Amino acid sequence: MNGLDALTWRRLLRRSAADAGLSSLYGPLLVGHPPGGPLVLGRIAQSLDGRIATTSGASRWISGPDDIVHTHRLRALFDAVVVGAGTVRADDPLLTTRVVEGPSPVRVVLDPRRRLDARFQVFQEGPETLLFCAEDAAGPDRLGQASVLRSKCAGDALCIRTVLAALAARGLHRVFVEGGGVTVSRFLAAGMLDRLHVTVAPLLLGGGVPAFVLPHAASLTEALRFDWTVHRLGADLLLDIPLRAAAA
Repeated sequence: MNGLDALTWRRLLRRSAADAGLSSLYGPLLVGHPPGGPLVLGRIAQSLDGRIATTSGASRWISGPDDIVHTHRLRALFDAVVVGAGTVRADDPLLTTRVVEGPSPVRVVLDPRRRLDARFQVFQEGPETLLFCAEDAAGPDRLGQASVLRSKCAGDALCIRTVLAALAARGLHRVFVEGGGVTVSRFLAAGMLDRLHVTVAPLLLGGGVPAFVLPHAASLTEALRFDWTVHRLGADLLLDIPLRAAAA
């Protein structure tokens, strides 16, 4: 899928900048970290009308099988995969690389007020899991098999910069923000995404959960406008959007 044979994919898994020319889609993720910080990729799969789930919360699967493979490949290319508490509650994901060759990342759950309990899969099995919560959130230092890390907040949300610094201190410099829309939007609004992958599926929902939740632009001149490269993923289109220049 995505025009990659097994040998090329194994070379990309080395995460060497020397292999960046092997793939126009994955190559930009191999060129290193920005000065003074990690490499952070956000990712959203949405309908044509910009929804990531129906009004009832159903989201499996908006995008097709090629996009699912792409998501698992991204997990394999990053040190950590980040999701919000809402995604864990709605989808109960494993966040592993079970459909592709490659290592599974450390799983990171952002749950400022510790709304989740230990019944979800990320807290019960698989690779290491870190749960970030607010400094004053009640509860023990573990949730199931997950370690609990306390972090500063900015309003009702965790401070994104503090979370990334804590991950970097653990050697987790390549960070994949997989969802959901609120979590990706917070990284985007904080200016902490280097790239954004948006998969657009050929369906209309007519309503539901929006892909992005951002401050409203008062005029078109204040709107966020990007360049992108378009890749075909089966029936879906993937928009690869650079947000900050990665270091060579």
